[in-house]
Amino acid sequence: MSNPSLFGNLFLSAGAMKAGTTWLFHVMSRHPELFFSPEKEIHYFYAKYVDSGVLSDQRRLENAKNRYIERIDPTRANIDRVRYNLHWVAAYLNQPVDDFWYRNLFQTPGRATYNCDFSNFYASLPVEAWPQIAANCNKLRVLYTLRHPVKRLWSHVKFHLQVTNKTEVLDTWGPKEFEKFARQWFIWENAEYGRALRKMKAGLGEDMLKVLFFEDIHASKREALSDIEAFLEIAPFTYPQPLLNQRINESVSHPMPDYFPEIFAKDVARITGEVEDEGLAIPAAWNS
Repeated sequence: MSNPSLFGNLFLSAGAMKAGTTWLFHVMSRHPELFFSPEKEIHYFYAKYVDSGVLSDQRRLENAKNRYIERIDPTRANIDRVRYNLHWVAAYLNQPVDDFWYRNLFQTPGRATYNCDFSNFYASLPVEAWPQIAANCNKLRVLYTLRHPVKRLWSHVKFHLQVTNKTEVLDTWGPKEFEKFARQWFIWENAEYGRALRKMKAGLGEDMLKVLFFEDIHASKREALSDIEAFLEIAPFTYPQPLLNQRINESVSHPMPDYFPEIFAKDVARITGEVEDEGLAIPAAWNS
């Protein structure tokens, strides 16, 4: 049963991981018409349609502890911000985890045009999820960002090894180890641009989906941000240049092995062809 007022106006980013979503979140959270909760990746729709375990009680308790509670430094923290975050964490830990739980994460006294939720997991939603989400929105807008397949994959591999404290293997692994690691579902799923695009295009209206390339975003950041604002039909905002220049959530610096692109050459040719089959012109940088 549809209830357009349930989620109101909702702006979702569906990834892909290591394709600029964290930078966009960091920058666009300054826009007065966009409301982001303290948690960038809520993953609610992935929990609802794919795997409820990502929002289990234990997962949410771990997030609350690691990201909001133990990080409080009484000598530096702003008491109003801490109070706001704790109110939000209380809603985040509420039960049951359902549509009303999700809606209540965006309760704010402000007058934002959109509630915003950036989760790379949303690229994996089944096609039937999208019209159901749209039915509970006054307006739904979805952004999907793509990046050169090999460069994104290498960045993702490095980043995962970095956050799991295993970067030493970057100097010892060979082609077989890298391929085995990269083809694990939680990494490779982000590489399947064509599959994600087909599902989103089948489940969303034409005006609901926007696709951008990482390379185009960073070639002209203000133009890309203006393009997103036009897609959302919100007022232009002048983002401070130092904010645009910041590099966010970078993977550890380590050169890509010369053999790495060859391991995935056939996959990249297929994925690139699938993107073009969806009517998108790939950046020239993808051919280098």
